[in-house]
Amino acid sequence: MDKEAYSELSLRELRVLHALLQQRSITRTAEVMEMTQPSISKMLRRLRAQFSDPLFVRNGQAMQPTAKALDIADRLRVLLAAADGLRSSATEFDPARSDRRFSLLLTDVGMIHFLPPLIARLAAVAPDIGVRAVPLDARQFEYRLETGEADLAFGAFPKAARHLRRQRLYFDSYSSVLRKRHPRVRKCQSLAGFLAERHILVTGSETGHAAHGIAHRVLASAIPPTNVMLRVPSFIAGAIVSAETDGIVTLPANLARRLAPSLGLIAFDTPVPLPRIEIAQFWHERYHRDAGHKWLRNLAFELFSGTGRQT
Repeated sequence: MDKEAYSELSLRELRVLHALLQQRSITRTAEVMEMTQPSISKMLRRLRAQFSDPLFVRNGQAMQPTAKALDIADRLRVLLAAADGLRSSATEFDPARSDRRFSLLLTDVGMIHFLPPLIARLAAVAPDIGVRAVPLDARQFEYRLETGEADLAFGAFPKAARHLRRQRLYFDSYSSVLRKRHPRVRKCQSLAGFLAERHILVTGSETGHAAHGIAHRVLASAIPPTNVMLRVPSFIAGAIVSAETDGIVTLPANLARRLAPSLGLIAFDTPVPLPRIEIAQFWHERYHRDAGHKWLRNLAFELFSGTGRQT
């Protein structure tokens, strides 16, 4: 490829190529890049012309990279990391004067727990800093952190890639909730009474609740199948259904305490022993020494762990 062709390459096009190499799908690439499929297709045609190579060929429904695409994949990753590094300032970061924008990956539960206190603190100490909350998908959160599409992810990911940086924020337990006018409020809080009641089971999903899988299996094995009235993938949906029925739903304790007063629910310790949930913040190595990023991580640690400082 000649020098003129090289000069026409843009970082955005290279990011799309990197995403295509990761996703092997125009549809999924459009989702993670927040672009339309026609835009991705148009950019791929341009990349093919610039590299004088098809870059990807169809193999059934999948897109397989050509030898040339595989050959440039590692160099492309290094190039994009270097480009991102240019944006990282080694100088002091002044949050009171910064207008930086941060993207956070959060589950639906995380948005309720993390965003209100975080936004309130930012309004007080860094009013021009913006935050974009992005729904957390356990299948793509590592990729979004790697590419710089997100700065931090909050949640429970015991199987997260080891190359990601992480810092524990707190442990959460489980509580069960039922409506205040439930006919057997006290009886439900004993093990026998709990197992005899109708239940709403939250199955968890790949959109951020993967760590809930063990707790779900424990509950599903303890509760008679005939007593399961509903299965849902959302803790919040389960709580709303519980507020309007006699069903019991088991939630992370922080969420149960947050939702119970507004939904007219009573929270109590789940009588079935369940594992604790380790909640952490995750980020990519390339931002580890970035002054603004470090400030945000320290702020999150201060707000959600209570004491201690990040090292």
